Amino acid sequence: MTAVTQDVPRREPAPRPVTTLSAGEARRMALRAQGLLGAPDRRAGVRGILRRLGAVQLDTISVLARSHELVPYARLGAVGRTAVETAYWSTAPGDGGAGRPHSFEYWSHAACVLPIEEWPLFAFRRRARRAKGHRWHVLKDSERSCAAVLDRLRAEGPLTTSELGGGRKGGEWWDWSETKIAVEWLLDTGEVVCTERRAWKRVYDLAERAVPGPLLHDDLDDTACIRRLVAQAGAALGVATRADLADYHRLKAEQVDAVIEDTGLVPVAVEGWARPAWADPAALAAPPRGRHRTTLLSPFDSLIWDRPRTERIFGFTHRLEAYVPKAKRIHGYFAMPLLAGGRLLGRVDPAREGRTLVARQLSLQGPRAVLPMALALREAASWVGCDDIRVERCDDPRLAAALRTELTRTGDPHSGPDDTTEEAPTT
Repeated sequence: MTAVTQDVPRREPAPRPVTTLSAGEARRMALRAQGLLGAPDRRAGVRGILRRLGAVQLDTISVLARSHELVPYARLGAVGRTAVETAYWSTAPGDGGAGRPHSFEYWSHAACVLPIEEWPLFAFRRRARRAKGHRWHVLKDSERSCAAVLDRLRAEGPLTTSELGGGRKGGEWWDWSETKIAVEWLLDTGEVVCTERRAWKRVYDLAERAVPGPLLHDDLDDTACIRRLVAQAGAALGVATRADLADYHRLKAEQVDAVIEDTGLVPVAVEGWARPAWADPAALAAPPRGRHRTTLLSPFDSLIWDRPRTERIFGFTHRLEAYVPKAKRIHGYFAMPLLAGGRLLGRVDPAREGRTLVARQLSLQGPRAVLPMALALREAASWVGCDDIRVERCDDPRLAAALRTELTRTGDPHSGPDDTTEEAPTT
């Protein structure tokens, strides 16, 4: 009789934890690691936020602003939107007069703005793309099409897809032209780099011209790249499970397993977490303290972009409903969670009508969320140039009435500031 074997699910490693953290300690470590607990580093500014997070996700949706603008806003307050874009995409003086970019765009958690220093760390992904030979589209004449793009960039300098000849053949958005397929392939494989978005269009340049010489290499082997990315994710998350670490830069679980012991991250246990965890040693060494930020978060913010982690840490279920049919939406097109006192206390689906910020749909976790929501809406309105706020729908009419009252009060310049920096109590 032939024995029947079954695949046994691989168990993730369970190293002996050096300490046990409470759920509250883990949550505060995560908030501080993400720049949302403690005094913001305004001198480092937007670029400091980018280096701290390691990746800021890009997305086409723009409601109050685009997501990559909302991320530094959530941490620094009402920094000007032009200043945010300049911080990402401007260049610093370089040798021989060439500008040194502060960042580049590549595939991390998704399409992300990344610090230019991380260019070598994504060599493993560029190699994988080259080995596959194509991404979504296949070029009819790869050698000729890619050479034509490189020749244009070499002769004319940085160009958008439109300037290169157009992105589409004339059909649907995915019906790309040969030029678009070629330049995106060159971006994937590292011969071309995007160091700027201009009117939301990628601006492509030769990597050999745009990436600083000391960084322009693929010398790190795959293991070294992944080890450093896992360590970076651990520092940006504060404390994380294997799944959290893998999701940050969209690595595979087995890739994390292969390097975790060499990252410097410390094995810990977290009360209430079913899986082993690892903590940034610097985060363990200094208990998180300081002011909590009260703000609205982009659904693509790295604090909450991993939905299972968000639910585990904050007990808050959230998903983007922009791509859900309107009739099936629960919280709205671009519902932005409210962070206050170290907790997620509600959400709002915002819009702008002229100089009015419209809260199209609101949900609040009880009376304690009313004042923080009013303050967050006031700050957001001011940031995007709105001087009025209108609340349309709320899941609790009593809380809606209280919010409208609070918005009137907080809109009074003589009402004085409110101290909302204390940690919100558990209810």
